[in-house]
Amino acid sequence: MYWKRLTKEQISERVFQALKKNVSYKRNKIMGVPGSFLDSRVFYHKVAEGDPLLSAMLENPNHIGCHTIDKKSESFFSGTHEIECDAIKLCAEKILQGQPNQQDGYIAGGGSESNMEAMWIYRNYFTQTYRCRTSEIGVLFSEDSSISIIKGCDLLDIRPIVVNVNPATRKIDKDHLRQQIISAKDRGILYFIVVLNMGTEIFGSVDDPDLVCAQLEEQNVPYKIHVDAGIGGFIYPFTQPDHKLSFKNPKITSINTDAYKILRAPFGTSLFMIRKGFMDFALTKEARYVAGKDHTIIGSRSGANAIAIWMLLKTLGSKGMNYKMQRIFIRTRQLCEALDAKHIEYFHEAGMNIVAIKNKHMTRQIESLYGLVPDDTENPKWWRVIVMDHVDNALIDGFIDH
Repeated sequence: MYWKRLTKEQISERVFQALKKNVSYKRNKIMGVPGSFLDSRVFYHKVAEGDPLLSAMLENPNHIGCHTIDKKSESFFSGTHEIECDAIKLCAEKILQGQPNQQDGYIAGGGSESNMEAMWIYRNYFTQTYRCRTSEIGVLFSEDSSISIIKGCDLLDIRPIVVNVNPATRKIDKDHLRQQIISAKDRGILYFIVVLNMGTEIFGSVDDPDLVCAQLEEQNVPYKIHVDAGIGGFIYPFTQPDHKLSFKNPKITSINTDAYKILRAPFGTSLFMIRKGFMDFALTKEARYVAGKDHTIIGSRSGANAIAIWMLLKTLGSKGMNYKMQRIFIRTRQLCEALDAKHIEYFHEAGMNIVAIKNKHMTRQIESLYGLVPDDTENPKWWRVIVMDHVDNALIDGFIDH
């Protein structure tokens, strides 16, 4: 994978060109848009002068809709729409190995929304393509998956099918997977939305698509796969480049990855990406007042978030991204080696930056001092450590010394 890094001057020039291409609530005569620049009586505009991201926040472009689709989007903010499309294209094609111009997507409000967008699209895909009832659609996922999957099932009125994992390896239990698919069929569930993980919330574990696909195909049921790469989408492709959870795998239809985590973008920056042709299953035709209609759950959203992601990716370039992720992974391995030396039991997925430590090794002082997160707040069995940019060797050494 390769993309060129840009200088600060080049990035600034590109963003200000995009903002200039947008309509301006200050410069243009705009009376039909329910928005404006941020209130200058509250937000100090002079502090943003010359800063591309702060200027974008103050200009307040609305990115409602999906701008990668070959249809007319809202013309008011076409300049910053182009930057969003560039960020989606870079992530889908360079990082996640998609073919050129074969993916659509948008910047969602978070990983939960991205997961629900995928579930919404596939629910509609099955009901429209197979003329089935929603009661015949199930969502298959491991017990370690994001709680957003349960939320999505509730909102979309489709049935959750939870699969156990091996407590030592955190891998999906093959026998239980098979049992759950057969049991679901017996209950009238004939169509399967599958959510696989590229890094689970607590353990950072990665699911095996070959295992899951083999069992579904053995039962001869239609399925679509979404990859929740909210945790691992910006590190795992660099540390494990031969992984099977990318668009290179024809059985993967959509992927999300969250820039507000390891990439350090502001919150509200989850990239949802899906193969061409599927976004239309989420098309809200009734949104006639929106040019190009709307295909997203969120609707109106800030264009500044898309700019933040684009700036980070272009500042680092592929070489800088690889260096950043390799350094984080090296520090994660150093943490694991130090835990080994102290005979502390933990789980670590190769290539990830998460280490889950067994509860028996923890004290309240350590949990509180280092801000660790349990798998269960009432009855913890594991505590999560995430190695991020700010988790340097000194912080790791201090943690181990405790």
